[in-house]
Amino acid sequence: MASAAEDPHLGPGPDEEDGSSSGWDSDSILSDDSALPDYPPGTSDGRTASTLYQACARNSLASLRGVLERGVTPEEVMELDINNRNGLMVACCKGFLDIVYALNTCPYMDVNHQDREGNTALMIASQAGHASTVMYLLNYYPGIDTEIKDCRGFTALIKAAMTGRDDVVAALVMAGADIHATDTRKGKCAQDWALKTGRYETLYRLRRLTMRPKAEQFCESFVPEWPELQQRVAKATAEKSTRERISQHIKTTFGFRLPRDPEDNGVLDHMVRITTSLHSPLVSTGCRPLCPTSPPEVGRRRLAVPELMTKHSQRELEESSVCHSDGSASHVVPCVRSAESVDTACCTDGERRGSVLSLASTKVASTFIPRSMARRNSVFPSGCIPQINISRPAEATPTKEKKKKKTDKGYLELPKWKYKEHKEEKKRAEREKTEREKKRDNAKRKK
Repeated sequence: MASAAEDPHLGPGPDEEDGSSSGWDSDSILSDDSALPDYPPGTSDGRTASTLYQACARNSLASLRGVLERGVTPEEVMELDINNRNGLMVACCKGFLDIVYALNTCPYMDVNHQDREGNTALMIASQAGHASTVMYLLNYYPGIDTEIKDCRGFTALIKAAMTGRDDVVAALVMAGADIHATDTRKGKCAQDWALKTGRYETLYRLRRLTMRPKAEQFCESFVPEWPELQQRVAKATAEKSTRERISQHIKTTFGFRLPRDPEDNGVLDHMVRITTSLHSPLVSTGCRPLCPTSPPEVGRRRLAVPELMTKHSQRELEESSVCHSDGSASHVVPCVRSAESVDTACCTDGERRGSVLSLASTKVASTFIPRSMARRNSVFPSGCIPQINISRPAEATPTKEKKKKKTDKGYLELPKWKYKEHKEEKKRAEREKTEREKKRDNAKRKK
């Protein structure tokens, strides 16, 4: 990982005079308390939460479901606390994942609502480092705006960069957040704030993302074979001269290797990408991405799942790969067939075949997994479950005979020590004595 001493492009680092020149204290701006006030932990006093905000603050999923089932009003959804935060923002601040998931179906919920300091739910989750919450907000909350600024001009990406949230920064950048957006007071972007606050790992992550702006391993055009493999094999199998053989022998004998980071576009780098690709021979993928022809890219807005559902029918999403970019769906490319069109001649029992289809149909609406991929394997690619009959054998299972110990003197044996022999003789004598006493006692009792 890059550090301040290794990377010559990092610059001079944090500047002390930069904080006091503009008239406001930089320490208070960079602290977590300035944007994340200390909420008391959500505790339940045994009573059921009656409002949506109470259910979110107490992390009571059952109460929240009850409130959503009976119906909510716009005034109840927009109930705010002293910091002008609604239930979604409180759940993002505390990291209540179940509450954030359940609020996805809540009507009248404004995901871009700002509190007194201008923070949104995405800003709060980004600065707190809740990567799963940020990913869910980006993928399942339609209309979420990544470029909203707070009272200081900070966006969600800048807040994540100045607090060193590497995974959140990567998620925001790949979801279309502007990497060049600057704050209104200092005029610094996310990379500048990461450098100013000493978050060198975050700066390194941003630079790696800009060097590879497209995730080509999630594209159908990605080739699993290492591009340099043929050249390396041809070079290794080519005939070498005497001088080359001697030099190679000296290098392998007296040379040594120091541990270092993997090479860019090397075999290890390619293996990491191949394990996450669609055509990977090493990993069996359980689902198929919705947009294999349009992989995630830095600075490009992606459509959320509800937005895709409104633009395309459920059957179209199940059986097709949707390509969308720049916030609009461009075209649909046909892909794998559904399980109903697969030849099921190998399976005559309708109940066993129907169990697979019912399992796929119940989960496909939420996960968009094609039905042919629901129970996909290399043994039974058609999706039917084989019928296996188990019968008990008529005869008992034969027991394995124990091998007799060989007493041939031609084999080596463990030595017998004299003190052990005396010990065994004493034990044998004591055992015989006790047996004789028992017999004598029994004879007396009979008389």
